[in-house]
Amino acid sequence: MTEKPWGGVFREATDRRVERFTESISFDRRLYQQDIAGSMAHARMLAQVGLLTPDEANQIITALQEIREEIATGRFPFSDEWEDIHMHIEKSLIDRLGDVGRKLHTARSRNDQVATDFRLWVRDAIDALIPRIRAVQAAFVDRCETDFDVILPGYTHLRRAQPVLAPHYWLAYCEKLERDVERLMDCRKRVNVCPLGSAAVAGTSLPIDREMTARELGFDAPSRNSIDATSDRDFAVEFVFALSLLAVHLSHWAEEWILWSTTEYGFLKLPEGFCTGSSIMPQKVNPDVLELIRGKTARVIGDLQILLVLLKGLPLAYNRDLQEDKPPVFDAYDTVASCLEVAEPLIRGAELNREAIAARLEEGHLDATTLMEYLVSRGIPQRTAHAMVGQLVREAMDRNCRLADLPLDVFRAVEPNLDSRVYGVLGVRNAVQAMHSYGSTSPDEVRRQIDWWREKLAQRP
Repeated sequence: MTEKPWGGVFREATDRRVERFTESISFDRRLYQQDIAGSMAHARMLAQVGLLTPDEANQIITALQEIREEIATGRFPFSDEWEDIHMHIEKSLIDRLGDVGRKLHTARSRNDQVATDFRLWVRDAIDALIPRIRAVQAAFVDRCETDFDVILPGYTHLRRAQPVLAPHYWLAYCEKLERDVERLMDCRKRVNVCPLGSAAVAGTSLPIDREMTARELGFDAPSRNSIDATSDRDFAVEFVFALSLLAVHLSHWAEEWILWSTTEYGFLKLPEGFCTGSSIMPQKVNPDVLELIRGKTARVIGDLQILLVLLKGLPLAYNRDLQEDKPPVFDAYDTVASCLEVAEPLIRGAELNREAIAARLEEGHLDATTLMEYLVSRGIPQRTAHAMVGQLVREAMDRNCRLADLPLDVFRAVEPNLDSRVYGVLGVRNAVQAMHSYGSTSPDEVRRQIDWWREKLAQRP
């Protein structure tokens, strides 16, 4: 019964049904590069401390490179008989090198091995995601110049609120995505700790050099506690949480552009290459890509819930339940990466319907708040000014006109000291120009923010 790497104590062969039930090679094979990198670093460390000879380490490293190439080119045989990626690689190594291959697992367990592989994979995933997020931010920033002269109605409660420059809208999405980048980069700090050498749960009595292994693999430091190191999956939860919030931000954007591209809004024309049609209604141009981004967000949030429920009842330290941690992490990453991939060209290809926006831009009395602040600047208490402008808005509604269309005597009936200068803050363009505060939709402020973002994105990450 020694065919299995762990089979020495067993008298019965593993039931074939158990092999099918317990296998993880169907999904953890994507860890092969990280597993081989960890094994190479481990071999070099074992040679450094005298547990392998230099020649043995070189043989192992050469064979691992061959195995990596075979997996990458699809020539490596996989079987659920060998459970996971670690056992597949180890079996192939032993088939090639015999007892030399059997020495590689010295001073490590699959527990610390998989924890190391998984951290390496998440670190690589973070490093791959950040440029994709930056590409989406760059798409928004690049729109800013083209759309700088476009004024949009800003909404609260899905009701028209105040006028804003279109680039102010685009940069709002950049801010959300920037927090996503910061969360991922911060998560990476906690990912970048090396469990290798913790062995199964208690460490090892052999004279290994964990600091060397950590350096070899680009980790900041080895983990401090072997019990925690082999069972910790906080990094995976944190990673998927960051992906969930990133997906929520993409869903916000998708929902808004779905609405904006409707006939009822008419603000936006989506690129046809990112829409689909109907099998029965010939006229339809449906925003399916945006709808799927919105829909796939639920999937990513579900992946986060899977991880939390998986972990919530586990005692220390490693438990086989943790085999199920990888599918939701892989799925969350794949889903978000695919959403980012289609988001960037969609953002670049969409066109604002300037005429439709301008035709209704003065509806909704978007300049009411600016008028109120004009009264405040003349010494009228804010609550009093609020009530006054409320009366003026009601008068405009009754007359079915803009505030700017009201005669001066209507304004003076509310506040006798008003003169014709009041019209200088009325109308959406005047209202936008009246803004001054940092972070506002003031054209000068928006221009400054665009310049800041261009410099930021030029620096990377």
